Amino acid sequence: MTNCKTERHTTRTILSVRWVDDMNYDPAFYLAQQEGSLQSAREVVPLIVAACSPRSVADVGCGVGTWAATFIENGVADVTGFDGNYVQRDMLKIPADHFEVADLTQPLVARRPFDVALCVEVAEHLPAISAGTLVESLTRLAPVVVFSAAIPFQGGTEHVNEQWPSYWAALFKSRGYMVVDALRPLVWRNEKIEPFYRQNLIVFVKAERLYDYPQLMEARQQTREEMLDLVHPRSYVGRNSYPMGPISTLLTWILKRGCGCLKRSVRVL
Repeated sequence: MTNCKTERHTTRTILSVRWVDDMNYDPAFYLAQQEGSLQSAREVVPLIVAACSPRSVADVGCGVGTWAATFIENGVADVTGFDGNYVQRDMLKIPADHFEVADLTQPLVARRPFDVALCVEVAEHLPAISAGTLVESLTRLAPVVVFSAAIPFQGGTEHVNEQWPSYWAALFKSRGYMVVDALRPLVWRNEKIEPFYRQNLIVFVKAERLYDYPQLMEARQQTREEMLDLVHPRSYVGRNSYPMGPISTLLTWILKRGCGCLKRSVRVL
């Protein structure tokens, strides 16, 4: 999520995308979501541990490390969090030596593989051009990936690539990973968990390793890929409870696309 500048050249236009180091990820950003993140993690992490018994976990886009810290609470001591240099070390919930600075828009090169890679509500913060890179990084890290990303119109700070789960499933499939809807049926009605986690949490497993995880294999048999793109009632009601909620979100989306088109127009060669 840091220091990325990419350019795509065509015969008539140049599209530039700049990724700023600190953006809006200041202490206030992490403090605002820390309590809900930690409470959610304490409900979900035991389910992940029960499903695949990891001995090591990579938390990609870990923020201050609430999910990583929860894995430690659940007996997984070998945990590493990866995120940008904007994360203030004095806010970390994990030991500083368990944190590694990484630009998530670029291929993540870890010193070793892990049993599970976690990436929750991170992908929407990265430009669309980096989506494939992120998925490639995750699949290189571990045979099991626990993944959650904001759906269209979910809204949030610096969300630039909100996509349906089926979009991410296609990218993981191209890397040889099968989608397993193992967590959502277990957490859908759990009010202790933030609605966006209940809505978006999906597991991806390397196809040839699926048989190593009986619980995930059983969940795979129950997975309906045509039903991946779900909207949780709490998310729907929440978005519509604000004055002009869905309309303002749509207008914001239109304005962003319009500004992008305008920028491209004025930069025609």
